[in-house]
Amino acid sequence: MSRILALDTSTDACSVALSLAGEIKHKFVIEPRRHTHLLLPMVEELLAEAGIKLASLDAIAFGRGPGSFAGIRIATGAAQGLALGADLPLLPVSTLAAMAVTAKERFPQASRVATALDARMDEVYWGAFDISADLPRALIDESVRSPRDLELPEVAEWLGVGSGWRYSEQMPEAVTAGVNEIELECYPDARAMLVLAEAQLAAGEGVVPEDALPVYLREGSWKKKDQQ
Repeated sequence: MSRILALDTSTDACSVALSLAGEIKHKFVIEPRRHTHLLLPMVEELLAEAGIKLASLDAIAFGRGPGSFAGIRIATGAAQGLALGADLPLLPVSTLAAMAVTAKERFPQASRVATALDARMDEVYWGAFDISADLPRALIDESVRSPRDLELPEVAEWLGVGSGWRYSEQMPEAVTAGVNEIELECYPDARAMLVLAEAQLAAGEGVVPEDALPVYLREGSWKKKDQQ
């Protein structure tokens, strides 16, 4: 098993996880707008608890988005800085896919999950996954859409997870009719990202820090709605 550090600050949650030959150490807090103060101290604490140096790891994974623009930049920048200093590859991990991993753990009977993160400005970040196997399989491309424009790729029984489901009353009946259960309190989590990062590393998908880019999905990501 690999030694991987994972970071995520894409939502109000800030999380760090460390995989050491199958043993996982994990820190998770929900403290909006404090990620810049929390993230690196959490990394230092986790490494100290494990008694290892950053340079002894095989790779660093991070939540590359979609999610909060500022949050994604924090995780990306921190991961790039740590990787450069320790000469490690980076593994950019989809936040929506990480939510699908968490959904599989919490709802082992589910086989399809629709992930929705509140994207503000009356939009959601949207994904759909088959979670019947060990790793989630994306059934559609990640997108940012109005709740009224959402679609699911096939007729099935769906689990809905994430903060974007607070807009369920605005979603088309064709979407909500197939959803049996909704869990709003499901965040992208560094611990779930380790599952995906292990597979990426085994497939040789690590990248150098300068090629590890955030994924915003929305064009003009730093403009307010009235400026777009």
